[in-house]
Amino acid sequence: MKAVVCEKFGAPEDLVVKDMPPPAALAPNQVRIQVHAAGLNFPDALIIENKYQIKPALPFILGMEFAGTVLETGAAVTRVAKGDRVMAVGAGGVGAFAEECIANEVMTFKAPANVPWEECAGFPVAYGTSHHALVNCAHLQKGEVLMVHGATGGVGLTAVEIGKLMGATVIATGGSDEKLKIAKQYGADYVINYTTQNIKDEVKKITRDKGADVIYDPVGGDVFDTSLRCIAFKGRLLVIGFASGRIPTPPVNLLLLKECSLVGVFWGALQQRAPDLLRSGLEELSRWHAEGKLKPHVSMTFPLAETAKAVRTLLERKQTGKIVIKVR
Repeated sequence: MKAVVCEKFGAPEDLVVKDMPPPAALAPNQVRIQVHAAGLNFPDALIIENKYQIKPALPFILGMEFAGTVLETGAAVTRVAKGDRVMAVGAGGVGAFAEECIANEVMTFKAPANVPWEECAGFPVAYGTSHHALVNCAHLQKGEVLMVHGATGGVGLTAVEIGKLMGATVIATGGSDEKLKIAKQYGADYVINYTTQNIKDEVKKITRDKGADVIYDPVGGDVFDTSLRCIAFKGRLLVIGFASGRIPTPPVNLLLLKECSLVGVFWGALQQRAPDLLRSGLEELSRWHAEGKLKPHVSMTFPLAETAKAVRTLLERKQTGKIVIKVR
């Protein structure tokens, strides 16, 4: 089968597209899936640089999430069957950029009928992360103010969408007026262009000096530092990731003064730590998707052979929403 292989840690251009043997025999709780399309995520770029918390042994097939058709199920699998259309996350967080991939049953769920493969492929990781962050970690309440950083990117846009669906007033930040139009289309009540506006001043103006109740931060660095200065009393700052490249060190005196909380979010760990919570979240998201309440935004697609170009495009932040790899 054709696959995108990381043979050495390095740049996207070091990835190799080559023939690989199909995945090995299934464990009882696993599913073999024919991949139609796969979603690209920022962690994929970190994994090939050996900078992510998941560190697969070399060589490995890149790619976390995908959509396709079930080919075979393990003996203990009950929720999906051969021939089902599914969305899934590859076992071990890799393997999706290939013509076949194995997923654990807990990370596999049925795709809505008549929804394009590209839309399904970019669904599980970003929506799963934002749902877990806002529902389970922040306990976001109707009427609260949610600020989303990186709001036009893959995870940020889903946080805008889910936050609005949950009844929050949503403030979206980003670095481009043109890109922020997408955030408005997905429910943002206010947008802040951090290249031309001061985030702290704008948030205080919008909230009448109260600050944001929940802040969703996949960026880190200077954005994180600013967030602690415009968070509300008893607010919750969600640590999603560090796309800026700098892992911040919080001034804990601000936590004391505002009695605010820093909450780490690691959705992938739920597979081992709380599989029932992961499953219930994905099922709720799948229902919302089928009901038309969620509309994944795929701005770019690339063929499997151009995966390196796709990763480079992601790193240069040229996309809005998701980039998807078309496998077949």
